[in-house]
Amino acid sequence: MENFNFEELLAESVKTHGHLCPGQVLGVRMSILGLREIGIYDPLNKDRKKLIAFVEIDRCATDAVQSVTGCSLGKRSLKFLDYGKMAASFYNIETGKAVRITALEGARDRAKNYFPDIGDKYEAQLEAYKIMPDEELFEMGEVKIEIKPENMPGRPLKRVPCESCGEYVQDLREVVKEGKVFCRNCVDGSYYSLV
Repeated sequence: MENFNFEELLAESVKTHGHLCPGQVLGVRMSILGLREIGIYDPLNKDRKKLIAFVEIDRCATDAVQSVTGCSLGKRSLKFLDYGKMAASFYNIETGKAVRITALEGARDRAKNYFPDIGDKYEAQLEAYKIMPDEELFEMGEVKIEIKPENMPGRPLKRVPCESCGEYVQDLREVVKEGKVFCRNCVDGSYYSLV
């Protein structure tokens, strides 16, 4: 897959996401650029265990990154950081090479110049993002990423029961207080409450 086929990857991404939108185009293009930069050319097959992707937003582009790279939360190869930024980093585990790519805000306005006859701004963005040069869409830089062993893909390193609720906690996510082991929910509170 060294020559990434943008149209095929976009179509596959649309299946994952459910519809075509500017964010899908950005996510597919961002992924292709990032993968090339770190030397990953077959992320769904022979290179699948060499890659970790970090996404910084829970929007459309994240589904595209997952579709193109094959990374997922369940495989522990997709890391979600809730920063609210249209950005992603791509990390080659084997070589240590990593890049962070951010979508440029100015691309939204420049999109109108590519398709001035399209009245709907989202449709104009959708079409423009398909053909705009990478440097007009993205800012990219090489970054250093250090991943702790407990955050790497693979089998859990450790499982321990919470001394309060009894539920098991994996991969060193437990909290030790006064010599006792707890889950984060019991220490910090939870997003849910029992009814």
